[in-house]
Amino acid sequence: MTSTPPLPPEARAPLDAAVRLRENGEAERARTALLALSAAYPRDPEVAYQTAWAHDVLGREAAAVPFYETALAGADALGAEDRHGVYLGLGSTYRILGRYEEAVATLEAGLAAHPGDGALTVFLAMARHNTGAHHEAVRALLTLLAGTSTDPGVRAFRKAIAYYAEDLDRVETGEPDEPGAAGGTAG
Repeated sequence: MTSTPPLPPEARAPLDAAVRLRENGEAERARTALLALSAAYPRDPEVAYQTAWAHDVLGREAAAVPFYETALAGADALGAEDRHGVYLGLGSTYRILGRYEEAVATLEAGLAAHPGDGALTVFLAMARHNTGAHHEAVRALLTLLAGTSTDPGVRAFRKAIAYYAEDLDRVETGEPDEPGAAGGTAG
């Protein structure tokens, strides 16, 4: 990541106005305003991130990528929430575009920067599934589910779900009447 100068004060109001447009459902107007800001401040990570986000909202994922990449290159200048958004946005955009290895690498980096984040975990699991790493994907989803679900049925078997998530192919060999034959994990 490279250091970039802060956004000049005269650009703050137009950036904030463009973000409000996007938040109020006027994504195309936001995109137009953000493209103008991006032309004036091509290396600013916050402008790049907001421009990428506006493209994403409009389903223009391919056009969002270079803006996300610019934002990631200067992510050290962003706040934690925006850095998280850059990792998640770029990783999920790579995935939807079929750029699975790049998605995995980006989302792994995001999880390294934001350990335990549920959204990054889910999108990484999807990207891993797309690369054929099905066991890793399911393991991550089961672990997240066991740790966060409020569903009474899942909560009742949380320990078992977490136990089996570690080795989905585990086959117990004990006799049914032996203590611990099922791993002693129910409930």
